[in-house]
Amino acid sequence: MNDQTMIKRGRNVWLIILIAVQLLFLGGIACFHYSALWVGKEITLRTVPVDPRDQLYGDYVQLNYAINNASWTDWKETGDKAKHGDTVYVLLALDNVTSTYEIKGVYDNKPDRGTGEVVLKGRVQYTTDDTLRITYGLEQYYVEENTGKELEQRAGKLIVEVKVAPWGSAIIERIQP
Repeated sequence: MNDQTMIKRGRNVWLIILIAVQLLFLGGIACFHYSALWVGKEITLRTVPVDPRDQLYGDYVQLNYAINNASWTDWKETGDKAKHGDTVYVLLALDNVTSTYEIKGVYDNKPDRGTGEVVLKGRVQYTTDDTLRITYGLEQYYVEENTGKELEQRAGKLIVEVKVAPWGSAIIERIQP
């Protein structure tokens, strides 16, 4: 074997390694996003009415959850209050009256959770003197064509089933009327 053949083989090996690393990276991103479906705990959330419509994105439902608005009495940290853009962790527990998960506390660091509790990672959208507005990345849900208007009319009465991974990320599994 001459030197030219060895150089070509070496390049081919590095090219294959480079392509494999890129595929593993992209596959890892997809697996991280969908891993909540595989290992997440299923919870139900109560929605409150909102009036969405945007022709650019197709049929979707803009969801507003009861847990999007937290009272400052739910803030469990002793330091500074949360402000716009801060990452927060919301501890949720099952409310036996509504059979949905409700806020038990809001923290700036991931809290320990008890049996039946889950922690959702969110971001503070804005604050007022009384409340924190928190978004979770669950506020838009794309639906089959021509079904968005029907769901919008029932907004506030919808129950959303969400899978929450142990590390706080979540994904909508389905919406129940």
